[in-house]
Amino acid sequence: MDTKQTLATLALAIACATAAQAACLTDAQVADMAAHYLARTPAANPEGLSDADGACTRAKFNAQIAPRLGKVVGYKAGLTNPAVQKRFNTDKPVWGKLYEGMVQASGSTIDAAFGSRPLYEADMLVRVRSAAINHARTPIEVLEAVDQVIPFIELPDLLVEAPPKLNGAGVSAINVGARLGVAGTPLGVPAMRAERYALLDALQGMTVTLTDGQGAQLGKGKGSDILEHPLNAVVWLAQALQQEGITLQPGDLISLGSFSPLLPPKPGLSVTATYDGLPGAQPVRVSFK
Repeated sequence: MDTKQTLATLALAIACATAAQAACLTDAQVADMAAHYLARTPAANPEGLSDADGACTRAKFNAQIAPRLGKVVGYKAGLTNPAVQKRFNTDKPVWGKLYEGMVQASGSTIDAAFGSRPLYEADMLVRVRSAAINHARTPIEVLEAVDQVIPFIELPDLLVEAPPKLNGAGVSAINVGARLGVAGTPLGVPAMRAERYALLDALQGMTVTLTDGQGAQLGKGKGSDILEHPLNAVVWLAQALQQEGITLQPGDLISLGSFSPLLPPKPGLSVTATYDGLPGAQPVRVSFK
């Protein structure tokens, strides 16, 4: 399946999920889940959710946690890597909100128990430059509407008592596990068209590697592992958000998804993500205590 077919299939899935009649978790169940999120203790697994149920529950969950977390600073596209989709028994992405304070600086030391079910993964952020991004349908149109590409190690939290039982709808319900992450030095998007196309190719072909403090490899992936091109995650996200009446705004950060397996942190571990084949990209690092 080529990229256009892939995105068309995803768009149809979005429309179908939105049109379905949602049956959320109850207000009491969502309040309990939010209390566990804030306390960093495992919550009960959401069971038997459809895609629409997951979206409806996510909206309730975000309404519960937003007063404690502050303003929304961006969004994350999750389950954009087929290997990660397989882990959660789904064939399409999901999305969540990123809040103020979630994105820390590279080199930060983070509590290994930063969440109920903490994990880390190699990721990447882009920063929105123009509202034209909401109409982007190709990676080059995305690149023309962002001004920064940012190396990123995401630190998600799967939150629930039994993460292996989560499906795609369950991941959506918990706001795609948004908790923390560390961002490296931004790469500016070049003004010259030829240089933009070179960056576009580099993003697709790059190799992203996670290593520990001794240089041992922890995980690895390629740019093309995310929907054939990592900026296709933004195309998908913009369409998914619009289905729910949300538009991306200049300054918003977008997390593109996993280039590596999701791995558990442990005290004393240092993790570095490198982006080989992406000229100018500096490594991003996090340590756990």
